Parts: sequence; C-alpha cells; structure tokens
Amino acid sequence: MKAITEKIVKSFELYLHEEERSDNTIAKYMRDIRYFRVWLGGREVDKSVVLEYKKELCERYAPVSVNSILSSLNALFMYMNWYDLKVKTLKIQRRIFADKEKELTKAEYERLLSAAKNKKNERLYYLMQTIGSTGLRISELKYVTVDAVDAGQATINCKGKIRQVFLPRQLCKMLKVYINKQNIISGPVFVTKNGKPLDRSTVWKMLKDLCESACVARSKVFPHNFRHLFAKTFYSMQKDIVRLADILGHSSIETTRIYTMETGEVHIMQIQKLGLLRC
Repeated sequence: MKAITEKIVKSFELYLHEEERSDNTIAKYMRDIRYFRVWLGGREVDKSVVLEYKKELCERYAPVSVNSILSSLNALFMYMNWYDLKVKTLKIQRRIFADKEKELTKAEYERLLSAAKNKKNERLYYLMQTIGSTGLRISELKYVTVDAVDAGQATINCKGKIRQVFLPRQLCKMLKVYINKQNIISGPVFVTKNGKPLDRSTVWKMLKDLCESACVARSKVFPHNFRHLFAKTFYSMQKDIVRLADILGHSSIETTRIYTMETGEVHIMQIQKLGLLRC
C-alpha cells in the first residue's frame, strides 16, 4: 500500500518545474492530485482504490475530463515508480464534426469587435484582433511587446518550444497607435493598470461582458475560440494543415485537425453540392 503525502506532492511539483513544464500544466496537475488526496480521506492507495476513483469520475465528468484527470494521477504514479497503480484512460472515438453551439463565426467575431468599440474598450478591441489575426494562445499574449510590434514579429516561448509569429502590418499599425495613447514604453502591450500582463481569467471576464450587447451566445465567447477562428479561416483559404500546425505551435497535426473541423451542417451542405443525387 502507498500513501500520497503532502511531501510527495511538493516533491512532484518541484520535479515538474525542473522539467520546465508550463505553469498552467503544473497548476492543473497539482489541482487534480490534491482533489484525489481529499477524496482519499487519509486512505492509502492501491490499484482497486484508483479504479474506484476512476469509476466515480466517469459518473461525474465527460470522458475528455476523466482522461485529463487520470493523466495527472498517472504522471504522479510514474514519478514515484508506482507503475502498478497506473490506470488506462478511456477510449474516445475521434470527433469528425465541430460543436455548432461552441463555434464562433466570423460574423459573431465582427459583432464582438463592434461591441468592444462601442463600449470604448480599446484594450479588448485590439486584444481580440491580435489573437484573431495571429492564432496566439492567451498565455502567449505577453510576448506581443512594444519591440515585437516594432519588429513585426513576436518570439514565442511556450511549452519548451520557441517559434516566430509574424504580426500583420495592419495589426502593427493599429497597435502602435494604441501603444502611444496608453504611453506604453516597453514590455507587453496588453497589461493591467499595474502594468502586469493580462491573465486568462481577466480576459475571460471581459469577453463574457460583451456577449449580451454583441448578441453572441456566452458558450461561444472564450479566448481560445479566437485561436480556433484564426485556424479555420486560414485553413479555408490555404488548405495547408502542416503549415498551420507550425503557425499554431502544435507538435501533432492531429491536434490541428481539431481546429479545422467543420460543423455537421456545413458537411451536409458540402455533400449536397457534390451533385451525386438525381430525382
């Protein structure tokens, strides 16, 4: 039998930092493991206990969320050499259609921009266009600095990978005007009143506040959806998924495929245009 102590959790957290895992990844692992510790209630762990927890997770969460939590636990078990405790993740058939309820259209994107402009929220107005025209992750916005805007490209260091992201000329022109108005001398362009880079939760809240005035469903409005919109728009014009994967910083094209999925409705329209039916 094994016990997951706070000392073990702290040691694992230190190991993750030494492995240069991202802050978000480390925070997620720690959250999942500490929830598991609370659920254990002081009990020791064997394979039957982990399987019991897996069963409970399956009853409460979607398969993707279950697999995500199990991956965190398995990472700890591997770190401790407790290989006998590892459990299999759920097998999920790859989705071939996007969820229409969550897909942000270009028209909705335009309405969100108009809403931000009407509310005189220039920071959010330019932030949405920066993500929408580059495909950056929200965590990568801090690399859009005054120097990057001057150079027309940003050097992104994310998940142990460094890549160059070109900033469209029109975007740079707009951001330079914004930078001068805000009197930003150096560092990140999108910052709080205290000069710190905007975090995910702050951007999330600002976006949600636009939904009603923009007449866009709240389920569609979150930072990562602007990255998806960029990916779908780029792919619809270029049809080059390998290049798109490089631009987005994906290690696997399979991840990029998720970003380029069409809705079932679009698929039906495409099928109807094949001209293979005759009355």
